[in-house]
Amino acid sequence: MALYLISYDLIQTKNYPKLHDAIRKYGNYCKPLESTWIIQTADTTINIRDYCLQYIDIDDRLFVVKLEADTAAWYNLPADVPNWLKAR
Repeated sequence: MALYLISYDLIQTKNYPKLHDAIRKYGNYCKPLESTWIIQTADTTINIRDYCLQYIDIDDRLFVVKLEADTAAWYNLPADVPNWLKAR
């Protein structure tokens, strides 16, 4: 299974709980930044995008990208995030 980064800007704060719950349904995830998640799934970028679109409004912004192995660098993230990434 691959790792995918999901990042978004939601205009209406009421949308956050719905989108967060939807992303959590992937089961294997971490949240390194406020509006950024990383999930591990066999799904595709297009399918992830289309799934998330159900939970956001037309004026919101969404970015989904597949992450490649050994291409990440970070600074000052919560300890559980690097541990989660290294375990994959």
